[in-house]
Amino acid sequence: MKTIAEINEKIRQGQAVVVTAEEIIDIVKEKGLQKAAREVDVVTTGTFGPMCSSGAYINTGHAKPRIKFGGGRTYLNDIPAYAGFAAVDIYIGCTALPDDDPRNRTHPGEFKYGGGHVIEELVGGKDIRLVATAYGTDCYPRKKIETLINIKGLNEAVLFNPRNAYQNYNVAVNLSSKTIYTYMGVLKPNLGNANFCSAGQLSPLLNDPLYKTIGIGTRIFLGGGTGYIAWQGTQHNPGVPRTEGGVPRKPAGTLAVIGDLKQMKAEWLRGVSMQGYGATLAVGLGIPIPVLSEEILKYTTVTDADIVAPIVDYSETYPNRLPDTLGEVSYAQLKTGHIEVKGKKVPTASLSSYPRAVIIAQTLKKWIQQGDFTLTEAVAPLPGAESGITFKNLEERKIE
Repeated sequence: MKTIAEINEKIRQGQAVVVTAEEIIDIVKEKGLQKAAREVDVVTTGTFGPMCSSGAYINTGHAKPRIKFGGGRTYLNDIPAYAGFAAVDIYIGCTALPDDDPRNRTHPGEFKYGGGHVIEELVGGKDIRLVATAYGTDCYPRKKIETLINIKGLNEAVLFNPRNAYQNYNVAVNLSSKTIYTYMGVLKPNLGNANFCSAGQLSPLLNDPLYKTIGIGTRIFLGGGTGYIAWQGTQHNPGVPRTEGGVPRKPAGTLAVIGDLKQMKAEWLRGVSMQGYGATLAVGLGIPIPVLSEEILKYTTVTDADIVAPIVDYSETYPNRLPDTLGEVSYAQLKTGHIEVKGKKVPTASLSSYPRAVIIAQTLKKWIQQGDFTLTEAVAPLPGAESGITFKNLEERKIE
């Protein structure tokens, strides 16, 4: 048994043994679980892919004369932002689109620019056009402002994502006879392709499936800088069926994360256009897992062959909230480039970048080895299956 305090002391002395979740698999095969648990102190994870429940809040400071943004409409590079806070606080969601964006379903729009692109440009140091209108008050008399803002001149610029790092997810297919456009990408008719979105064996919550070390207050790699887990993410659903190794067989846990946007890099926060669907943000996220026991180390040896995901039809089953699936498939099978669905060989593609997940895990490993990143004790655990938390759907009720 080890403690985080003991591991942090080794980090400060430059003596910590740190490996990635990819590397630990072969280390345990070679040395065995017991010996590896004694020798290895930290296992690093990583994921990089579109995470739609993401956004940023900023504080611009006060103009002269003062204006209260929340009284009218606020735009950043023509993308609507939410300003229903105090006078000059703004939140922009990554899926926000300009008011005049075409949404023709016959000829799906490209959605070339949205909130995620604004966040990428803001963190990249580009000037952002701010346009805001207000109703005017005695203390905030101004009714309109048009100006440029830059991250260097903002009081605060904070990435705050209510739901990131999904613990497993669906494999999306299309059983219909027409092409459909979804947040899982373009799905070709008649099982023309299958899309998935997870780093698999490198994904943070799949390496700590029962939330033994990852909790509220955990320091993480976020967007190229450091951040923290602020809470469980929205739609956190820990009570789903799991394998004997604790790996969920369908979408399960999620994380709400926060970090200083001024420390981050556009390389790890990329605006994404989803054809025919909308805009989003690809987020780079990595979490260190302290090897406190053999049990915890064993979880980090999970491989793509150990992780299974449900195959879901996005033409009928998903939009109509039907419970049916078309079976399960492992990430090892998905990464071969083809799977079999209903007797048909279907090509696969990932919306998540495994090579970039590897870079994140390696970068976090380097930071720890250099003593630039120490581990934090969680101030509270993430809710597990015993919490009774389950995902609830919206059941419509008649309004009298």
